[in-house]
Amino acid sequence: MAVKIRLARRGRKKLAIFDIVVSDARAPRDGRFIEKIGTYNPNTNPASIILNEVNALKWVMNGAQPTDTAKTILSHKGILFKKHLQVGVIKGAITQEQADAKFEAWIADKEVKIQTKSTDLQKSKDASRASVLAAEAKVSAARAEAIAAKNKVEDEAIVASVVDAINEAEEDAADVELEDTTQVSEAAVVEEVVAEAPVTEEVVVETPVVEEATSEAPASEEVTPEAPAE
Repeated sequence: MAVKIRLARRGRKKLAIFDIVVSDARAPRDGRFIEKIGTYNPNTNPASIILNEVNALKWVMNGAQPTDTAKTILSHKGILFKKHLQVGVIKGAITQEQADAKFEAWIADKEVKIQTKSTDLQKSKDASRASVLAAEAKVSAARAEAIAAKNKVEDEAIVASVVDAINEAEEDAADVELEDTTQVSEAAVVEEVVAEAPVTEEVVVETPVVEEATSEAPASEEVTPEAPAE
């Protein structure tokens, strides 16, 4: 029976998590499996891998063929390198102690690389966040400056309108005062003229009474025409 080491999908949409399983090559990808040897979560950065290294090495040594993704995971965890060393031990090229020492050195070097990568990644995140915050601060400052300029223009407009209203009110008050002064001056002139004018006697002209002559018209006699003689 051909045996494969593959990934079986589970989890929500767009948040998939994979189980690292040993299964029959003829079985569906997410179907039945022989043994689960780990999990792989690509949603974290870096990706999270939990692997039972002893069982994984046992299956690899027994001839289980990993898929491309599973092979990358096993290589990352050092399973394939350890298999290579164990093959050397079996063939007598190196001793078990030498194989273990080489593997420990490889693990230590791998840990340093992983730590360096994590540190660089964190620095990159911090730098990116700082740049984003600086850009946001710049935008906020520009927005505040624009709002201040707008408020200043509005304040100046309000002050100008108030000044115009005050000036207009003062002009109206001056016009009213000038009109009152003019009326008082005219009244004074009239009084002065009246005071200086001579007093005139009122002349009463008697109108003669014209008697209407009433003439009686003479009574007209009625003339009876004579009848002609027969």
